[in-house]
Amino acid sequence: MRLDTATYQRVLGDELRRLRKQRGWTRRDLNRRLQSDISLQTLATYELGTRQCSVVRLVEICLALDEVPHELMARVHQRVFSDSPVGRIRIDLRQVVGTEQSKLGPLRRWAQGKLTETNGHQPPEVSLDIAALERMAELCGMETVELIARLRQLTGPVTDPDD
Repeated sequence: MRLDTATYQRVLGDELRRLRKQRGWTRRDLNRRLQSDISLQTLATYELGTRQCSVVRLVEICLALDEVPHELMARVHQRVFSDSPVGRIRIDLRQVVGTEQSKLGPLRRWAQGKLTETNGHQPPEVSLDIAALERMAELCGMETVELIARLRQLTGPVTDPDD
């Protein structure tokens, strides 16, 4: 198993941001709950996944968010090391096209375009990396973690026919 550190940091940051927003807090609100003095810019870089966070700092942030650190790490691990290749999620374009979820409209149009483009000459499953998922989430007006959850509900596990 290979660790893609950039993907891991982005996913960890996405989970931290999701937890903070879930509580209705700003970064300043979170900052006030921390024991040590961390700048708002540093918190932002942790959430964006552009800066590594020490284990002690991560535990401090988790405690401020009232989150059990190993549960957060389990979610990050699941997202990064699921049954898809590192940092990727496989989706069935046919199921995306067939969804009625209005928030997934931009993704549905993209999937329809991909299916039309391949004209049945390629498998309808694609593997998306975290960068693609982040851009698609932005187009759909939602957090990356929400898009991934919706895609997993929508497509279910995609199995490799060669297995």
